[in-house]
Amino acid sequence: MAARYLWRAKTKLLLAATVSGGAGAGAVAIASSDDPASALKLSTAVPVRLFRDAFTAATIAFDYEYSLWGLPEGSFERERTKREVHARSALRLQELCFKNGGIYIKLGQHISQLEYLVPDEYVQIMSQSMLNRCPVSSYDQVREVVKKELGGAPDDIFHEFDPIPIASASLAQVHVARTRDGQKVAVKVQHTHMTDTAAADYATVELIVNTLHWLFPSFDYRWLVDEMRESLPKELDFLIEAKNNIKCMDNFRRLSPHISEYVYAPKIHWNLSTSKLLVMEFIDGAQVNDLRTLQKLEIHPSDVSKLLSQAFAEMMFKHGFVHCDPHAANVLVRPLPSGNRSIFGKKKPQLVLLDHGLYKDLDFSMRINYAALWKGLIFSDANAIKENSVKLGAGEDLYALFAAILTMKPWEKVIDPAMDHLVVQGTDSDRAELQMYASEYFPQITELLRRLPRVILLMLKTNDCIRAVNRSLMQGSSVEAFLIVGRVSSEAVIYSKLSHSTSFLSHIHVWVEEFLLEARLFGMQIALWLFKLQKALTL
Repeated sequence: MAARYLWRAKTKLLLAATVSGGAGAGAVAIASSDDPASALKLSTAVPVRLFRDAFTAATIAFDYEYSLWGLPEGSFERERTKREVHARSALRLQELCFKNGGIYIKLGQHISQLEYLVPDEYVQIMSQSMLNRCPVSSYDQVREVVKKELGGAPDDIFHEFDPIPIASASLAQVHVARTRDGQKVAVKVQHTHMTDTAAADYATVELIVNTLHWLFPSFDYRWLVDEMRESLPKELDFLIEAKNNIKCMDNFRRLSPHISEYVYAPKIHWNLSTSKLLVMEFIDGAQVNDLRTLQKLEIHPSDVSKLLSQAFAEMMFKHGFVHCDPHAANVLVRPLPSGNRSIFGKKKPQLVLLDHGLYKDLDFSMRINYAALWKGLIFSDANAIKENSVKLGAGEDLYALFAAILTMKPWEKVIDPAMDHLVVQGTDSDRAELQMYASEYFPQITELLRRLPRVILLMLKTNDCIRAVNRSLMQGSSVEAFLIVGRVSSEAVIYSKLSHSTSFLSHIHVWVEEFLLEARLFGMQIALWLFKLQKALTL
């Protein structure tokens, strides 16, 4: 009876939200559109989309309440049933994302990387589909965008234009073409509905998140709505993406010249690019987690993992300008064009960064605090972890949880002095332990995410993406990757101290600290080599 009453109450509330919110969302779509007539037509679909959201949320809530009703906490039967409900609910959420498309796909992609927060069934089901099954616009719709943006049909503008896209993402799809002078290019075309439905989708997501927070106060993801409000308009302007591309490469050349050759972004054809159409140099490469193709290219996965870790560590701790969506589909790998090989004969990799729509700036203070936090994590320095977590907003009470989320390790392992204390093997027991902590500390995790600056939340997202790719490359995480993060974060902290030193004595103090740090890193590297040698000899 209680479950039925709860179901009726939630259904009435969510259906009422559908009626009132649908009208408001439709008005937003019409008011913000460049084409009111088209937006008016689209607005008739908004109440349907919102009803779909509400029905899915209510169905999931009912399934949990009804299926788990009367099953004792901690019992085997309850845990088994809960996993079944997780799987059913994840499939319902997946279906909702595909039906609504657009920003819902982006939300689904983010959910697929939240291993520290959502049940494993959601992570597995969403990750299997969200990157590779995005909606596709018809060629007629693509022709319409090209004609509107460039003044002519694709066949008029380009020498060749393949009508079948080679890739489709949440906001756009990519076609292969050749320019009039014969250059092979990738043409990124925004989905035709995005400009008009983005505002409406934003309004519906905001309504659903606020409603869920009202129903379940511990579920507070209003910060996600705030982030969408800021980032989505930028992602929908492809000229901003093009400028981010240029700035990213310039940062590597100026601030990280030692690896600039190993990181690349496609050149932009500015004369053919607009806010809804981006024409770039075509790059042929393997998706970063495609182990079979990497093997064919004679590139070792561990070399890719190390380069990926270093490139993003440089962005976070030295550049302060970070690509915040480095999931597997947005990072290609190709052999270094110079043809250089490693000492073992393998070809050296070059990362090709795609989709530069979502970047975040870290100001100097936040960047150095974040670097000092990671330095503390790598070297198991509990005091440094606490001090810098507090500076970043985690507070005196949640700094240990913040460290656990960053590393996917419980506090006692974070401060363990063992060299491999942060390595995640990706085993079933590791995943089960993570899910146990996520379930037990869900309210605290929600509170932590509410406290942290939004830019740090995007760093968490970037961290999740890099971890997911490294796990695919290394079947777990790598000590070497953590040592690279330790080195780059430490270099950023040392540079900061040197730049703020006002006396010769203080310079000497920093130089001594740097020497001791290098000695410690060298010792850890020697220990790692010996460990690898011992492992090889025992095989």
